[in-house]
Amino acid sequence: MTEAGNNDTPDWAGPLADIRVLDFTRVLAGPAASLALADLGAEVLKVEPPAGDETRTFPPFREGESHYYIAVNRGKKSIVIDLKSEAGVQLARDLAAQSDIVIENYRPGVMDRLGLGYEALSRDNPGLIYCSISGFGQDGPLRDKPSFDIVLQALSGALSVNGEPGGAPLKLGIPLGDLVGGINGPIGILAALHERHRTGRGRHIDVSLLDGMVGMLGYLAQLAFFNGEDPQPQGSQHPNLVPYGQFPASDGAIIIACLTNAFWGRICRALGMPELADDARYDSLEKRRAAREDVNAIVSGFTRQKTVAELEALLSAHEVPNAPILGIGDALSQPQVAARDMVVDTQHKTLGTIPIVNRSIKYAGAEQAAPTAPAVLGEHTDEILAQVLGLDADAIAQLRAANVVA
Repeated sequence: MTEAGNNDTPDWAGPLADIRVLDFTRVLAGPAASLALADLGAEVLKVEPPAGDETRTFPPFREGESHYYIAVNRGKKSIVIDLKSEAGVQLARDLAAQSDIVIENYRPGVMDRLGLGYEALSRDNPGLIYCSISGFGQDGPLRDKPSFDIVLQALSGALSVNGEPGGAPLKLGIPLGDLVGGINGPIGILAALHERHRTGRGRHIDVSLLDGMVGMLGYLAQLAFFNGEDPQPQGSQHPNLVPYGQFPASDGAIIIACLTNAFWGRICRALGMPELADDARYDSLEKRRAAREDVNAIVSGFTRQKTVAELEALLSAHEVPNAPILGIGDALSQPQVAARDMVVDTQHKTLGTIPIVNRSIKYAGAEQAAPTAPAVLGEHTDEILAQVLGLDADAIAQLRAANVVA
């Protein structure tokens, strides 16, 4: 048996190369999900209204193209269909009949009213896997409430634990409330795809972003169950592990993470204070947590005398988890990111050669073809109508003249 995923062809699309996705999503939560499938090699047909995905209007722009749209739509094809017309809805139904997966992130009920809900589309395509991504899911008292990332952060409790101790809660810098849809959606889709091999039937997947954020609370949820109290903001510190977080350097700050007593011993040796490892005041996780201020003062007293570079070298020599705090630009240009090909150049139809973030999943022994650039609005309309639906030039011209497609 050959190694799974092994492929020697230079134009290998990925393990989902024979899968077609019809993508009705827009903004972030849904496009993040279809992006993950495109990264895995699926053919993603992004259906956009005549005005385009809303993020095409989000500044800043370059040559009229939005940074936001480009960020989450690599590797997809764009087709413009007016779903407010009967002919447009029929085109969408025809495309769904030729697809393996449909993803949408409208409010619950919208796709049903258009005639493009799971029940309608699965009658023509029983094997269709249909993923609905919404703020609160297909049922419950908040089903119809509009949601955005910050709303989900607030309602999940995630916002309440982010910020400095004693300060006001702060929104996470990364829009995790939306991006969780790009994680849980593909997991549910791939599981249903596996199930379809056995049953021959598809399934409707109900992804709630609030569910996803609650699921990501992890040990913080269990801490609340155990203590009956809400965990409080800790800044960059950990609620239970000490020392853990940001410590001052002479020219900035450095992150130090002590997860176990073994790391505590290494930190003590790095500080030139090996005797602290066996000090009865600090020789367990519980004792260090109780003496948080004293422990942090000892570590800070040492780190503020050194530069970030000196601390990196010293801590790394003792195998202590540590990191400088990089800005986005430095993070994207660091040697590890370069070694993993996480930034690549692609050819955009309007912008020419541009850098984009690459796929984050790699396959040992197999190299995927470089991802294609995010499409300009409607770039693949004619190609999709001809190749997927078999329409000839005259039929496409008639649809265009009637403003059904653009």
